[in-house]
Amino acid sequence: MVAESGDKMIYCIPVRGVFKTNCYLYADEKTRHALLIDPGAQANELLKLIKDNHFIVEKILLTHGHFDHIGAVNRLCKELGVHVYAHKNSDDYLMNPVKNLSAYYDPITVSNAKYLYDGDVIALEANHSMALKVIETPGHTEDSIVLHSEKDKVAFVGDTIFQGSIGNYTYPGGNRNDLIRSIKNKIFALPDDTMLLSGHSAQTTVIAEKQNI
Repeated sequence: MVAESGDKMIYCIPVRGVFKTNCYLYADEKTRHALLIDPGAQANELLKLIKDNHFIVEKILLTHGHFDHIGAVNRLCKELGVHVYAHKNSDDYLMNPVKNLSAYYDPITVSNAKYLYDGDVIALEANHSMALKVIETPGHTEDSIVLHSEKDKVAFVGDTIFQGSIGNYTYPGGNRNDLIRSIKNKIFALPDDTMLLSGHSAQTTVIAEKQNI
């Protein structure tokens, strides 16, 4: 678990496919309703954790469409009866194994994603005070987003920024200038004490990364 305070719990669940990726569960302790973020692999293990802890996943959210963040989506959507939500540009990645990088391993496609737009707010139906705001952060991919809770002082940043480093911008659709702008103008505009939860590193904060970049 990353954090627990008030009515919220945040679980970091490392899953391993080709790479180890941090999947997150943003959950309401009282109702056990939750949002699942970036389920990249190991659907069976995620389903067991959800069942054993009596969580009710309302939605699956993606920070971007690379294969190591979407590998368990199809199975989880089917088993949990939920929809997956991703940036409006996500189909270029979700439907293209070359662009989502799965073509080099075991091709993956994800269809019927519901679109998210900059400024959208995704709230738990069971507790509207638990909500994440969508912030477009292109650079690692064209569909990269950050999911920010001002109330809980946390941002799920995908692969845009890590503890002590920035995301890879050499994959299809990546762009270094866009990535730096996204970090400096979007992520560094968040309060300094915002916890940054990434796809592949330990947690960090805005103020700590301002000193690294």
